[in-house]
Amino acid sequence: MTFDQITQLLTKVAPFANITNDELAFLQKPHNVLQADLTVNGKTYPAHRVQFNNARGPFKGGIRFHPGVDLDEVKSLAFWMSLKTAVADVPLGGGKGGVTVNPKELSQEEIEELSRAYVRAFHGHLGPQKDIPAPDVYTNPQIMAWMLDEYEKIIGKKAPGMITGKPLDKGGSLVRDIATALGGVYVLQEALNVLKISKRTVAIQGFGNAGATAARLLADAGFTIVAVSDSKGAIYNKDGLDITLVEKVKKETRSVINYENAKKLSNEELLSVDAVILVPAALENAIHKDNADLVKAKVVLELANGPTTPEADVILHEKRTVVLPDILANAGGVTVSCFEWQQNLADERWTEKDVKERLKEKMVSAFSALWDLYDANDYDFRTAAYVHALKKIIAAERLRGRV
Repeated sequence: MTFDQITQLLTKVAPFANITNDELAFLQKPHNVLQADLTVNGKTYPAHRVQFNNARGPFKGGIRFHPGVDLDEVKSLAFWMSLKTAVADVPLGGGKGGVTVNPKELSQEEIEELSRAYVRAFHGHLGPQKDIPAPDVYTNPQIMAWMLDEYEKIIGKKAPGMITGKPLDKGGSLVRDIATALGGVYVLQEALNVLKISKRTVAIQGFGNAGATAARLLADAGFTIVAVSDSKGAIYNKDGLDITLVEKVKKETRSVINYENAKKLSNEELLSVDAVILVPAALENAIHKDNADLVKAKVVLELANGPTTPEADVILHEKRTVVLPDILANAGGVTVSCFEWQQNLADERWTEKDVKERLKEKMVSAFSALWDLYDANDYDFRTAAYVHALKKIIAAERLRGRV
């Protein structure tokens, strides 16, 4: 979503949140826009860090290494993080970072140097009480470890809370690797209880980390996974797929389509299979005005970012399909990132059971707050999430006297 589209969205939602025009204009402006050119082996790579809003806590958001990174994208993602942390009710704000680079063209040594150069460029604006980065597209725990090491060299002391998504032995948190999917599962289970839906059939578009983990967690919880897909296509069996075998086939052949006991479908066809729950976990804009009417699911759980277009939202709402939006459904990741930061600040190490219990409490509470708003109004669940988040952010800004 471009920043112009975000501006249009804010203008549409602001009246529901009782936000004035002056407050709306304030919310559309990032707190800080930081840019630098990073040089590695004679080549220069544009780097960005947008610190959008810190009314509720330090800026928080990932750093991506991708050739498509530009300032508009980073600014848009930083705004989304502000909403996501508000929806999840964690004491953090929103930020985002990125470097315009194709990391597949760099050696491991060059990626390390690029990571360290990023911290050298922006270290004065980062820190446990300022801005806390994390992994994103094509970045990982090893890159976070390099960034932490560079930051600690510069400041001359230990500061594990300055970044999250770290390896466990560098202060990372248990459960972080499955947090996005697990948080989504907790939200889905609560939604099904509230909606009084007993049938548990699921179609999952995308079998990357979030989609595959969700398939495993849901299968273990007694759900019947009838369809899954990856970039090469989809598989469907109305009686259910053997997820353990699907995982094995994916690992050995690099695609789920080589699973034998299933009908082969396209990714588009997966969206219209007979399943109560649809989980888009891969593609942006996967559900759009031309296919939304074909969706048979009663509940859509958005593990991907932006998988449903605004036009599709209108169609699904008219069909009384409940869309659990990305800023709630995949907020488990940033929630456990917050837990990692809190553990670092307190010099604690929580058990897996502790983290899962706290995550469930947060996700169920977040869903309940949005459900109450959705149930009391005529707008869709996504609008309820935006209204709730904006109300929390603007309330914090008013208390600070900024607006």
